[in-house]
Amino acid sequence: MNEVNGQNLRQVLLEVIESYSQRGHSFQSQTVLKEVVERLKIGNNLEMQQALLTYWQDLFRTGHIAWGYNIDNINPPFCHLTEHGRKALENLSRDPLNPDGYLAFIRTTFTINQIAESYLNEAIKVYNADCYKASAVMIGAAAESIILEIRDSIINKLNNLEQNVPSNLEDWRIKRVLEAIQDILNTRINNMPNSLRDSFSSYWSAFTQQIRAARNEAGHPSSIEPISLDTVHASLLIFPELCRLANDLNDWINNHFE
Repeated sequence: MNEVNGQNLRQVLLEVIESYSQRGHSFQSQTVLKEVVERLKIGNNLEMQQALLTYWQDLFRTGHIAWGYNIDNINPPFCHLTEHGRKALENLSRDPLNPDGYLAFIRTTFTINQIAESYLNEAIKVYNADCYKASAVMIGAAAESIILEIRDSIINKLNNLEQNVPSNLEDWRIKRVLEAIQDILNTRINNMPNSLRDSFSSYWSAFTQQIRAARNEAGHPSSIEPISLDTVHASLLIFPELCRLANDLNDWINNHFE
């Protein structure tokens, strides 16, 4: 590796942790960190070593790793993956735990507007800072921006076809906009290719409602119970699939909508 940056530093750290976790239930901090240093060849680079230690401590702060192995080995250097950490490593390359990998996957796979991307960036940052309410609100805003982009595509197409634009489609309330989009697309669903029709029928409501529900719960709380890590994690994992569906819908609306 010729050049070390934050992205490959975190990626290699997670890969080494995953490798050691597959060999047993515990590992030692010095063993993991030394292997990362060797892989990246940063033995003489104090700045990168300190960055590595920062990433390492972040994994403890966010509950992905905990100190100790068993009651006889409760202190450093022994440590182990938590249940949260094990789940995150199941999809290492693009799990929100690995912000650079997650964002790189979305940027290189889908077309995403700048507003949605700006909110997504903050959603990932606060998620990894253990601020799950803030992350739920940010990922909800990113999803809303993508939905409004679909809305704009439909309005432009209806105007070009000199067809009526339903008032709810231009409402300031996102719930009414969602309902209007779904009603319009449902009337034309038989004109969609099979793959898009199946995706829209199966996933549109699930994608939009799960993310919106988490966002609303965080932004308009009805109890003092915190937003759970699993709820926000689910929203972040769903988001790329919402991007996929939105890209396909926009393409069909712009080229085949009648």
